[in-house]
Amino acid sequence: MSVIEPPLSFNPAGIELDRRFGLTRQLYLALRQRVLDARLVSGTRLPASRDLAAALGISRNSVVRAYDQLYAEGFIETRVGDGTYVAQLPQAAMPAKKLSTKLSTALSTCLPTGLSTNCPDSSVKVIHSGALDRLQIHHLARPPSGPPRAFRVGVPAFDLFPFEVWAKLNAAFWRRPALQHLCYGDPAGDMRLRGLIAAYLRSSRGLQCTAEQIVITSGAQQAISLCAQLLVEPGDHVAIENPGYQAAAHAFAVAGGRLHGVTVDSEGIDCAALNALEHCRLAYVTPSHQYPLGVVMSLARRLELLAWAERTDGWVIEDDYDGEYRYSGAPLAPLAALDRSGRVLYVGTFGKVAFPALRLGYLVLPPGLVEPFSRRRAIDMRHSEVSTQAVMAEFMAAGHFQRHIRRMRRAALSRLAALQSGWPGPLPGVSGLPTVVAGLHLSVRVDSLARERQLLMQAEAVGVEITGLSRYWLPDSSTPPDQRAGLVLGFAAVPVAQIAQALERLRQAWGG
Repeated sequence: MSVIEPPLSFNPAGIELDRRFGLTRQLYLALRQRVLDARLVSGTRLPASRDLAAALGISRNSVVRAYDQLYAEGFIETRVGDGTYVAQLPQAAMPAKKLSTKLSTALSTCLPTGLSTNCPDSSVKVIHSGALDRLQIHHLARPPSGPPRAFRVGVPAFDLFPFEVWAKLNAAFWRRPALQHLCYGDPAGDMRLRGLIAAYLRSSRGLQCTAEQIVITSGAQQAISLCAQLLVEPGDHVAIENPGYQAAAHAFAVAGGRLHGVTVDSEGIDCAALNALEHCRLAYVTPSHQYPLGVVMSLARRLELLAWAERTDGWVIEDDYDGEYRYSGAPLAPLAALDRSGRVLYVGTFGKVAFPALRLGYLVLPPGLVEPFSRRRAIDMRHSEVSTQAVMAEFMAAGHFQRHIRRMRRAALSRLAALQSGWPGPLPGVSGLPTVVAGLHLSVRVDSLARERQLLMQAEAVGVEITGLSRYWLPDSSTPPDQRAGLVLGFAAVPVAQIAQALERLRQAWGG
């Protein structure tokens, strides 16, 4: 007769919480770390929230919120009528040694041989003709201009930005600017702003980083371009999500990279296909909300991706372009927060919280990369415009930034609800709207390219802006053309009333 072994139990001894700080965040981090370093193995049963709260002397609500976040990120799972357990994670993706939430401070730069870390001028590259030919095929479409319309992709609700507050802070800066602000600045950016960004990422995203690891950029696109310039030599293999963010692909092509489109499934980038690529040491991903499909990368897939980077001595560029927009629970911890060996370069932006024209973004880098990245950036533009950095720093320090994020999240959720409730479906050859848990856009599959083109033409004829999913694929993709078809709709750009008007026009144009 077989013996059924009882599940492993969890002993909360050793968890120490400081009551001066957020108890939920501390408990979440403590439990997450125990899963990552295998002190809590898959299948371990966790105490009921009430029992763990009693053992730690905290409120049950704090435990419930910590459990909710761990569940959202895939660390734990619930079994109906049987309690809460540590999730089953693939052993191949689990670390062989203890993970740290801190980036390595002893990281070798491992930069390409074509880049000298002593002479910034040596990082200038000549694009070979093959890359230029590639660029002629891989044409980068210009972003739409003019006032935002429904359903423009990539635009937040910047009609809600507190411009009066920003104007007062800007006027105060220029009324009596400090003399150091009128001189040449640090190419890495204003140190106060860098410190505030680091504090924000630590508290809201669980990313343990310091001000010294941050380089301010002119938006996320410059951050991606810097990564391409310093980490890619002509002929290097670069893996990008397919479909994916074409401006990032363009940056790697300009640097001479050989692009490999890797398919995306319901868990994110296909790591089996990534592992099959020979000589590839760089991957660009959007794990928090895949662009444009909207998939949230699973925990198992994140660990597999980190294992790939460590095994190949490669780099992962994580573009967290709209990670603030999570509609259930707190924003998910970024991939960089799980990185134990300094292989992830984290790209962030203010453009999806404030407005795109601000042109303010940042990189969180492994310590060994900060100096070469700063020197390379100094060649292009010496340093960022001073007042924008100083005003954003004051905007964050005074608490306006966090309040604005909460307001933007509520607005995006209400605008999403307006799109979902008024969508003119069902439509022939068009899938239903997906469940949206994060981000500022959604993607709908269409059964053929011909049907996609028809829907887009009809929408444009009535003044509604929708993007075809087919434009996000690499031109040499092995995916059959009709399987690339779909509609990508941003839902945050305009108020609810304009969304309703646009949906009514679509209903008339599409006959839904």
